[in-house]
Amino acid sequence: MKRMNRLAVASAALLLAAGGFGPAASQVRAPAQAQAETAWPGLPPGAVEEMMTLRDGVRLAANVYKPQGKGPWPVVLSRTPYLKDGRVTEQTPNPGAALAKAAKRYTDAGYVYVLQDVRGKGRSEGFYSAFENDIEDGYDAVEWAAAQPWSNGKVGMTGGSALGITANSAAMAAPPHLKAAYVVVAPADRLSYSYPGGVLKEKDTLGWMKQQGVSDEVLDKMRARSVDDVSWNRVAMTTNRKYIQIPIYNVGGWYDIFNGGSVDNFQWLQNHGAQGARGNQKLTMGPFGHGQLSGDLEYPGSDRLALGGDQEIRWFDYWLKGIDNGVMDEPPVQYFMMASAKKGAYSPKNRMLASANWPPANREVRYYLTPDKGLTTRAPAVEEAKAAYKFDPNRPVPTFGGANLTFERGPMDQRAVGQRQDYLRFQTPPLDKDVAIAGPVSMELWAATDGPDTDFMVKLVDVYPDGYEALVLDAPIRARYRNGRMPDDIRMMTPGAPEKLVVDLWPTALTFEKGHRIAVHVTSSNSPRFEVNPNNGELPGLGRKKPRVATNTIYMDATRPSAVVLPVIYPADLK
Repeated sequence: MKRMNRLAVASAALLLAAGGFGPAASQVRAPAQAQAETAWPGLPPGAVEEMMTLRDGVRLAANVYKPQGKGPWPVVLSRTPYLKDGRVTEQTPNPGAALAKAAKRYTDAGYVYVLQDVRGKGRSEGFYSAFENDIEDGYDAVEWAAAQPWSNGKVGMTGGSALGITANSAAMAAPPHLKAAYVVVAPADRLSYSYPGGVLKEKDTLGWMKQQGVSDEVLDKMRARSVDDVSWNRVAMTTNRKYIQIPIYNVGGWYDIFNGGSVDNFQWLQNHGAQGARGNQKLTMGPFGHGQLSGDLEYPGSDRLALGGDQEIRWFDYWLKGIDNGVMDEPPVQYFMMASAKKGAYSPKNRMLASANWPPANREVRYYLTPDKGLTTRAPAVEEAKAAYKFDPNRPVPTFGGANLTFERGPMDQRAVGQRQDYLRFQTPPLDKDVAIAGPVSMELWAATDGPDTDFMVKLVDVYPDGYEALVLDAPIRARYRNGRMPDDIRMMTPGAPEKLVVDLWPTALTFEKGHRIAVHVTSSNSPRFEVNPNNGELPGLGRKKPRVATNTIYMDATRPSAVVLPVIYPADLK
């Protein structure tokens, strides 16, 4: 718990001063001066602006902060779309001071800190196309930094969210002078994180883009991009992380929009990565979101970035300075085991745990839906059991919490949804002992609809003794994408024919405490978090056909058992 309390504020300050977080899936294209009116007038204290020239002749601007004394020094580089000089906001009226304070943490530790505007942003030239150029540009930026007179040729990269994405992008290019990276909350695959289960994250993706002045024409095109194609994969971590050759320390949050990305990137690189990457990764997962959590639960001392105190500097000291500080002798995975966390009644079972890998040793336990709205580990024996509801796209279920970026987020109370015929709640009796889970969670859902297409939404919920329904995880699936997202995988539903759909709810670590209930909620909408399906089978983004009311059916019998699959961990691993 001490490491979660000794928070490193540098990256948090950088992100706040730079204007916050942006969604990885945005296809925003903007000229370099698009946000000039919000920029901090002048350089932050202690910064010297230097320009570099990319391979295509475009010039990028960077602020360089140097330590006291005589160099050369190792370099820590960040590449930002949020303006290296900072933006004036209500939360950060003096971003220059905040950026200088953040940079001082690196310079005090003996590093040159470089914060660079990406192509087309701030004082850099060129045309901004979110994350489309950051593989090649990242390579050039690393090699430029390594060649400067103040550099000793060893470069690390750091940053969160968009800055984490640019760090990963540069690592995929494998520049020879990039030695390590520290990445906070970044995705593995922009397609699956913008369209989980094939459903557009409407409020976060389109809402954020609209705030940037993106045209309705571009927004409509974004609605239609839910199918896998080469443009998604050209810059995807899932496609290109096989080229990464460096150690990366990933930091993620259980309620973060990129929860699964932090885990997936660590897991793949640690176990399957190239030489230099494999076996040299670290992962820390904390109880935070992409911003302050909403609702009645709180995790004191666990900031949204939860960088683990001095871990970042220790990481760079080991890989850039060769200091044997023991960081690589520690367990590769540190994760926060969440538990009961009502404000003023914080359970001691909330704590940091360590593991040799992710996920920790666990066994899959299925909790089956029952016709009486129960949830049990006993497989159903009844010959036929089902529950049906009508899903009206004009009356969607409202969003309360979840892994959101631009609006309320986290373990909010799902009782706010109210009692609706299209919202099915299944729950266990009060638990007679703790049930601890750590790892990936999924839902095996047998379902049917009376039309060509519809959506299903699944929530994992921790029900407190007082009735508070704390959201743990939630995810959708669009029925047409039940077999995959490649064009040949797309299949409309046969009306009335039940099929098995597997919903990926992402990973978590939580103890359902004695006296609590484990619950699963099933519905077909969650707005504005996710785009509402019109149920008419129309191609995404068209909006020409009239929406229809669908009758959707959930099955829970011996031949069609619906169950949430929980990674239950062994009591010995909780110590």
